[in-house]
Formats: sequence, C-alpha cells, structure tokens
Amino acid sequence: MNDPVTILTPPPSAHDTFTDPAAAVARLEQLYAEATSFLLQKFNEVLANGDADTRFRAFYPEVRITVTSHLKADSRLSFGHVSSPGTKVATITRPDLFRNYLTQQIGLLMRNHGVPVTVGPSSTPIPVHFAVAGQPEVTIPQEGALTISLRDVFDVPSLESMNDDIVNGTAKPNPDGSGHLAPFTAQRVDYSLARLSHYTATAPEHFQNHVLFTNYQFYVDEFEKVARQMLADPAQGYTSFVAPGNVEITTADGVIPPLAKLPQMPTYHLKRPDGNGITLVNIGVGPSNAKTATDHIAVLRPHAWLMVGHCAGLRNSQSLGDFVLAHAYLREDHVLDDDLPVWVPIPALAEVQVALQEAVAEITQLEGYELKRIMRTGTVATIDNRNWELRDQSGPVQRLNQSRAVALDMESATIAANGFRFRVPYGTLLCVSDKPLHGELKLPGMATEFYRTQVASHLLIGVRAMEKLRAMPLERIHSRKLRSFDETAFL
Repeated sequence: MNDPVTILTPPPSAHDTFTDPAAAVARLEQLYAEATSFLLQKFNEVLANGDADTRFRAFYPEVRITVTSHLKADSRLSFGHVSSPGTKVATITRPDLFRNYLTQQIGLLMRNHGVPVTVGPSSTPIPVHFAVAGQPEVTIPQEGALTISLRDVFDVPSLESMNDDIVNGTAKPNPDGSGHLAPFTAQRVDYSLARLSHYTATAPEHFQNHVLFTNYQFYVDEFEKVARQMLADPAQGYTSFVAPGNVEITTADGVIPPLAKLPQMPTYHLKRPDGNGITLVNIGVGPSNAKTATDHIAVLRPHAWLMVGHCAGLRNSQSLGDFVLAHAYLREDHVLDDDLPVWVPIPALAEVQVALQEAVAEITQLEGYELKRIMRTGTVATIDNRNWELRDQSGPVQRLNQSRAVALDMESATIAANGFRFRVPYGTLLCVSDKPLHGELKLPGMATEFYRTQVASHLLIGVRAMEKLRAMPLERIHSRKLRSFDETAFL
C-alpha cells in the first residue's frame, strides 16, 4: 500500500460552555460516541477492503475550566476545587461509565468557583484498540496478520499518554500551558479498563465503589455465601452478584456455572444500583499482583479498598486466628520504589481504622480488654520473598524486630501505598495463619480448624467495615491526608 497522504477525521465540533454539569456530561458522551463510531466504521471498512490510502483519526473529548481568582474554595474539602488560578483540562473516555462521577466532580467545580466549564474535542487521538474495545464481535488483528500495518492507518496506544506522571506528582503542564484537572489521562484509563477485563474476567461496569482484596480462595467462597444471604433479604439493598465470566445472579438460589479456566485475579461483585456495593478481588500471593490490581482499579476512583487476608504472626503472644489491624507499614515489597519512595510515610486513616475496629467488635461480640485479646494493632511488614524464613535470620528478623512489626505478609503495604499514591482510602485487617518465628509453620493440615472457623468471621468483618465506610459522607472518607498542596480538582 502507499503511504497515507491525508488524515480523515469526524466533522469538527465546537467547544461549548456549560453551567449545568449533567448537560456537560451529556455533551462528553455525544462527542465520545461520535468519535468511536467513526473509528469503528473506518476500521471495519479497512478490514473489508484490506487496504487504505488514508489515515483515520478521532479525538477524545475534554473538559476545561478556567479560574481567574485567588479566592479560596471551601478549605474543608480535599477535592472539587483548583488550588490556583489558571486553566485545567482533562481528557475523558467512557463518559457513559463515569457519568455519575463526572457529573459530581464537574458540579463541585461549578459550585465552588462559580464558573462554567468548556467541553469539546481534545488534541489527543483515540487509539483504535480502545475505540473498538466495547465491541465483543470485533477483534484487533495482531501486527502482521493484515496486508497493511494498523499503525499506518490508525492511532495506536502510546506509552507517552499512559503513564502515572499526574498521580506521581511529576507531570509537566500540557503543551498549551494548561494544568491537569484529573488524576489520569483518557488513554491511561482506557488501558486499565482493558487490563481489568483481562485480569479479573469481569467487565469494569460491574466494579463497585468499595473493594476488598484477599490472598486466599477461602474468602471467595465465604463472599459468595454472604452475597446469597444478602440477595435473600431485599432490605439489605443489594440487587445482584457477579462472578468471573460476567455471570450475574439476582436471587439467592441463582446458578453460577464454573469457568473452565479462572483468570489471574478472580473478581466478584455484590452490587447495589448506585454502585456502592462491594467488590472482592482474589489477588493471590505477592506484591506484584497487589500492585497490578490496584494500578488498574484506581482509575475507577473507588471510595475505599481494604486488605483482608492471612499473615504470619511475629509475636509469641499471638494465636492462630488472631486479627492484626495495621497502623503502619514496613515496606520491603520493592514494587513501588520507583513510584513512591520508601521514605514517604503511609499514614493510617482514622476513619478506616475506626470502621475496622468497630466491625471486629460487632462481629466477634467482644469489646474492651477482651477485644484486645484477639486483635493486635501495630506495624505490618510486607516483603517480596515468600521464603524469607530460609535466609540468614540475622538480617530480616533484626529489621522486623527494630520496626516493632507484629505481622508479615506480601501484599498489605503495597495495597496501602498504592492507595496513598492514587488517593484511594485504604486499610488492612489480617488474620494470623502461622507463626514461623515460634515454631508454627504453615503446613498442610495444621490450620484446618482455623480456616473453617475464622475465615467466615474475617470476611464478615470486611463487609461490615465497608458498610460503615459507605455510610460516611464523601468529604469525610476522602481525607485531606491523601491530597497534596498541588492537587488535581477531580477526586
């Protein structure tokens, strides 16, 4: 084929000004639908013809706001306002999926600054892979499968537009001098939406605003039992349960056929109509999985995520089945060292800590000194070596001792640190499954009774804590401790 000599785009659209957030979001949806429909049509034509002498391009929509005054917005809010005068802009993808979020965030900007927003096409092309991602009948051929190169005809994903510079605090102003309105670019969001479907075998639409992470299948089994109990009681407010493969049941006796092959991170969703249900992700073992899951779930802007899994107890006074509520983290997972240096403190969030402690008390029916008998608050160490016990003990054990750590796992600090990095409220409640420093190793058959009696209570505690966090106003749960002095306006 000849090199493309022209670039064909949809008819140009004007940038319109809006004072109604719902109308602004509706315009974003219209622009996005027009752009992706154009790319899908041209993609199908190219596949049918096997050739093209024109390059096709369409652009993400964007939302802009310009603030000229130094007057302070409500300082009690950690989001919904810009920190200094100037123009801020965000490219937007899947406005249908993020409709409620966008309406809320744009509405806060309008109310706090008393200015309109402008909506129109951006200068960022939509990669064809993302434009057709919502069409299950369409498959992007691998490079070399066609007689043409897709990169000669369409825009493809670019790492320059899919980085975490904004949330990492290293982003520079846009080429036109504007600042950043949202924590992620449209391409970064699209990339994560695609990865979520791949890793969890559930569509992004099913994810709820409150996410539990676990590292054992036992918790998944209990979560399904809890979900069925919730569906049997309409007063609980849950309307459906989704399992991998996007299998959705709406009744307690609904049938969930098993998948022939589970995804890397099986994910389950106990849904509410407003999205404020609970998602459980079995991330398996290791900080790499923990980072991968949170990297991608973060673009959905959840209101909280918690780790509920197993850990090694480090104190002889602990017993198998005891709980550990993390109030600090020793980070030796290393997967986030380049994004969030280890010298950055990861503070405990009071709202989350209280919700977890209250949930433990309610589910165990213990309080005061009796509650302290089964729950230790302290530092949780997270490492990247599952067989740390086999190393020279003078190194790791000394550091654990100096840190005052009470428990050790391979995921909690990663999840908390990425929560801090992505401004997602986080917390950790672990259950002691072994005590390797005190002769109680995790071996087959040693913890059968523990698994049977404690997992159910632990999972219920996580669900109850999420329900407590759900009842909090957003401005309370989204703490200012997670926001910097130079912050994006969007949550």
